[in-house]
Amino acid sequence: MSQPSLNDLLQQTSRSFYLTLRVLPHAVRPQIGLAYLLARTTDTIADTEIVPPAQRLQALQQLRDRILGQRSNVLDFTELAHRQGAPAERLLLERCDVSLTLLHQLSATDLQCVRRVLETIISGQRLDLQRFAAASVGNVLALQTEAELEDYIYRVAGCVGEFWTTICRAHLFPHARLDEAQLLADGIRFGKGLQLVNILRDLPADVRKGRCYLPAEKLGALGLQPADLLETANENKFRPLYDQYLDLAEAHLAAGWAYTNTVPRGQVRVRLGCAWPILFGRETIQRLRTARLLDPNCRVKISRAAVRRIILQSVVRYPWPTAWRNLAPPPG
Repeated sequence: MSQPSLNDLLQQTSRSFYLTLRVLPHAVRPQIGLAYLLARTTDTIADTEIVPPAQRLQALQQLRDRILGQRSNVLDFTELAHRQGAPAERLLLERCDVSLTLLHQLSATDLQCVRRVLETIISGQRLDLQRFAAASVGNVLALQTEAELEDYIYRVAGCVGEFWTTICRAHLFPHARLDEAQLLADGIRFGKGLQLVNILRDLPADVRKGRCYLPAEKLGALGLQPADLLETANENKFRPLYDQYLDLAEAHLAAGWAYTNTVPRGQVRVRLGCAWPILFGRETIQRLRTARLLDPNCRVKISRAAVRRIILQSVVRYPWPTAWRNLAPPPG
């Protein structure tokens, strides 16, 4: 399967990430694009709620085994594909074997990196399905501790920061003198921040599916139970904790911005590819600070006009380091 086929799949299944992928250098586009495509496929399987959790867990295990090269049989996700309401998700499942075939075009080192990040992501998705197997609007379940939340956001997003760093470092700036440990730590926080923004934005909808990703121990300290988040009347009581997590997400994205500016300045495309999700995330956080946070009918989303504005500002300001850095000033 030729490289344009990968581009075609990505363009049809991820409008927002495709913007980031297009700006990345050719040397890292196939590895990052394919890892994203397969992660989206596993995420689609995990999120097909009309299918029982046990069946989704089995499908994830089958796909994991194919990704890791532990089985070679053709995967048939026809039934899962037919359960998808969105054409993009249906296409991901229908063309899963095309994506898997593309793995064999990677070098041995890159293949190992892609397999490692996908195995970690799938482990998070499987844990999520097991943890919330009995969840419903009448039985709202929550993560129990802060450690469980940290583990979850690492598995499904923080590990992506590690992967991105490893691939870009190897192919684009292998000889740059950088603090490797700090770069990796900031990359992990970058991914965690993006996932935490998603959790906070999606909280009202998730709670109505019986899932609460904010720890029960934190809610209990406020005299709240997970099911209390179904009631908009509890917003004022819940708001201080929610704001703490907005602050944490903002701090993680600030680490992502430090990461972006640690990448050698000559790597313009990589810096832009990092900057856009950070700036989108920061904009989402600002809107969440004033949103009706428990109202399922009030879902915060950045408009296409805002996306275009952010992209244009980043490109225009890049030649001037101070103006560029001020795109994401430190949290106040």
